[in-house]
Amino acid sequence: MPRISVFIASSIDNYIATDDDRLDWLDAASSPTEDYGYDAFISTIDTMAFGRGTWEFIESVDPLPFGDRPIFVFTRRPPTTEREGVSFWDLSPHEAVAEWERRGLEHVYLDGGQLISSFLAEGLVDDLLLTKIPILLGSGRPLFTRIARSTALTLDGVETFPSGIVNLRYSRA
Repeated sequence: MPRISVFIASSIDNYIATDDDRLDWLDAASSPTEDYGYDAFISTIDTMAFGRGTWEFIESVDPLPFGDRPIFVFTRRPPTTEREGVSFWDLSPHEAVAEWERRGLEHVYLDGGQLISSFLAEGLVDDLLLTKIPILLGSGRPLFTRIARSTALTLDGVETFPSGIVNLRYSRA
């Protein structure tokens, strides 16, 4: 079975975007001299999986910064544009994992609050790197939606940065 990983940033009050889907607060808080570990993390990934909202945020980027990794967008709506290497899926988390395993994929990166929550609800996320940005947004798009299951996690590490950003590394207990 492929390893399923999350690497995502949120405000201290657990929002991943503002109410109007802005992310500028992420750049305002980060420092170009700090390495938050994304490049090292992404080098271990062979597959990208995005929720529809996350995909719509990045779909116009050309070229996409993911190399030749296959991209799977989870959605119930048909794609607005076709793009080489991008598949649109309406599969359950278990169906997706079975298909990734059938294809021989080994390490999947999940991105998007609703998608991550759906995989967490099925107990399919192996590890999470949660980057906490030192800001309170007050409202916005939540990091997680309602998850109908409790999942014990083990804290594997904490990394702090001079900017006030904190990386929390967890694995499924």
